Amino acid sequence: MDLFRRIGVDLGRDMPAEDAIRWAAHNAVHYLDVQTDLAPNALASMPDRAAGLRRLCEETGVNLGLHTLSGVNIAEVSPHVSDAADQYLKSYIDLARDCGAGWVIVHAGYHFTGDYKLRRQAGLERLQRAVEYAEKRDVTLLLENTNREPGTAEVHYLCCTLEECLWYFDNLRSPNLRMAFTANHAHLYDEGVAGFVDALDLTRCQEVRLADCHGTVEEHLRPGEGTMDFADMFARIEAAGFTGHYMNQFGTAEDMLEGRRYLVEQARTRGIS
Repeated sequence: MDLFRRIGVDLGRDMPAEDAIRWAAHNAVHYLDVQTDLAPNALASMPDRAAGLRRLCEETGVNLGLHTLSGVNIAEVSPHVSDAADQYLKSYIDLARDCGAGWVIVHAGYHFTGDYKLRRQAGLERLQRAVEYAEKRDVTLLLENTNREPGTAEVHYLCCTLEECLWYFDNLRSPNLRMAFTANHAHLYDEGVAGFVDALDLTRCQEVRLADCHGTVEEHLRPGEGTMDFADMFARIEAAGFTGHYMNQFGTAEDMLEGRRYLVEQARTRGIS
């Protein structure tokens, strides 16, 4: 499949999932991520809609993925809410199975500086339980590398540094746990995209997420508005053995459609068609 067809769009919850699939098909978007926590895709409403979503994907050929909220702390350690975090992931896995989604993007949670080791271990164990459940349901989870927060922030994401990414993937070896590599998050670190790609096993990656930024704080700019070198990024990622799809997440739906052309042009400068 040529690069243009491999670049998808993350619509979040901008529109009902059914409309998002139809929109994707109308615009020749073959890969689509949606978020199903809140309206118009409130999780409680999704089981009744799952069969219809599956039919739509089969009819249109759109490959659907579900994207959990990074604001839900998968590294939760407190009573009651810890059980809820487990159930949250199970609900997404069940929905993916029922609606035929090809993947579920998950996160490692976050810590409050002083409880780093406690929450990192709790998050790992919760992800392990989720992976075991996903194996039974034949669902693929994609663990995303998250973004760096300012040093003065009290709350910091887990699985954001290169060292943390390697730690999680070394400890989660199931074929049902793959990677969603967010290139603009890697751009926030000294290693940059090049360092992350050199160190990570991109053959375990199924989705590469794209937006531009200036390498300082979390941004989701349109390609060309920041300092990301997309030509070099495509060359490195493709050479590292990546065979999955890309996913735009910036601006409006129209921005993401138009951004595909810019990205393909950048890749062509490195001989990627």
